[in-house]
Order: sequence, then C-alpha cells, then structure tokens
Amino acid sequence: MAAVTYLVSLAALLAAALFVVRPLVGPRERSKPGGDSGLELIALERRDRALAALSELEFDHRTGKIADADYQELLPALRREAADALRAISGVSA
Repeated sequence: MAAVTYLVSLAALLAAALFVVRPLVGPRERSKPGGDSGLELIALERRDRALAALSELEFDHRTGKIADADYQELLPALRREAADALRAISGVSA
C-alpha cells in the first residue's frame, strides 16, 4: 500500500513539474505571419519621436521659449513627420 501511495505522489509531483516547466521550454510564440517585428519597432520608435517632438514644441511655445513665428514655421514639418510615422505603423501592422 505504501508503494502505491509513493507512486501516486511521484506521478503528481512529475505532472506539476511538467506543468510549471512546459511554458519555459515549449515553442515560442511567433509574430503574426508576414509581419516583421523589427520594422514594427522602428515604426513605433519613429512615431514616438515625432509625437514627443510635437509635444515639446507645443510646451516650449506655451511657456514662451519659442516665438510664434518659429512655432508656425516648425509645426507643419513636425505634423507631417508624425502623420507619416502613423501611416507607416498602419502599413506595417496591416
């Protein structure tokens, strides 16, 4: 009887160990078929930089660090860059 209890306990321990270890050694999830995660990361970084630049320009203009004329001159290019970056993201993730 003790041998059966020992074997059942050993089997339960093994099953628990496999349950815990399997995600660590099992197959890794892959990115979407046809998607390139490297290009996606580049597009996301480009978007983040463009939006940060726009935010900084807005802040500097509101606090008086940038004159109205300079603000009006810089704003269209930064908006265009942000729009291009957002389009690139939708093109990569589509």
